[in-house]
Amino acid sequence: MKALTVIPLKAGSAALSDVGDPPESDGPILVETLAVGICGTDIEIVTGAYGWPPPGRERLVLGHESLGRVLEAPAGGPATKGDLVVGIVRRPDPVPCANCAVLEWDFCRNGLYTERGIKEHDGYLSERYRITPDFVVKVDPALGILGVLLEPTSVVAKAWEEVDRVGGRAHWDPRTVLVTGAGPIGLLAALLGVQRGLDVHVIDQMTDGVKPDLVRDLGATYHTGTIADAVPGGPDVIIECTGVSSLVLDAMSHVGTGGVVCLTGVSSGGHAIEIDEGALNRSMVLENVAVVGSVNANRRHYETAAAALARADPSWLDRVVSRRVPLERWQEALNRSPDDVKVIIEVNPQ
Repeated sequence: MKALTVIPLKAGSAALSDVGDPPESDGPILVETLAVGICGTDIEIVTGAYGWPPPGRERLVLGHESLGRVLEAPAGGPATKGDLVVGIVRRPDPVPCANCAVLEWDFCRNGLYTERGIKEHDGYLSERYRITPDFVVKVDPALGILGVLLEPTSVVAKAWEEVDRVGGRAHWDPRTVLVTGAGPIGLLAALLGVQRGLDVHVIDQMTDGVKPDLVRDLGATYHTGTIADAVPGGPDVIIECTGVSSLVLDAMSHVGTGGVVCLTGVSSGGHAIEIDEGALNRSMVLENVAVVGSVNANRRHYETAAAALARADPSWLDRVVSRRVPLERWQEALNRSPDDVKVIIEVNPQ
């Protein structure tokens, strides 16, 4: 079968390869891959900046944002033949650590977890894959191809859970949220904020085009300026989705009193920024500001995300998936254009 593979840490090594059938050791559920979303992590792996191959292997099958249809499944399991499903990305470490032992592998403490399509386990960007029942999540069939948005939505579902947990340290009645970045993660974070009935604001650089329109059509407010200008006095919640260092610091400096900043974007490093550390420390302490980082997701977050997508306007989600590329033209999916939001590779178009 065909699969998009790469030699991790070697730029220019990505190729559409002939690979063997999915190994039965991956699980009893056989899935036909319909589509796989492309994100910044995939581009980092392809450019040689990231990734680990499976033990004893040179090449890694890419793809962690999956959507597929079940071809075979054992009786009595969570999925049956014909179901639309998504595969969870991370697997717990074999030790296991205290968190992995209670199925919170997104908080793995010793780093021995694996991740499909990223770290030591083949991904989903192949014509078929196998998976175990405990790592497969059913998708509302009404979503169709839009179910490919489930994995990125799981990331922000976890971020919102973190916000709730940290905010709940005291009386917590948030009214306003600001999201930095109108990429897929930012837009989906805003979607969940709107579904919660919050006053949602999104900051990005684009002055026109699909991103501002998507924010406004969601019922949120779009901004291109600063956090201080967007929400005078500071929002109750800021979800930072860019990893841009200046925005991270701006978020920490301008969240409202008692507010929570959740960082989901990963900074590249190597950029020095002058800040008044004392003033930042003073404001955070005196105003009870909390900053929390959030990465990955466990099964609970995937299930929350599935419910959120099922409630969303499908015509809005369809515009988030801005470009669809067939598997044989996979290179086009890695070349971003200004109007791209979420680009997907269609592996077995239906």
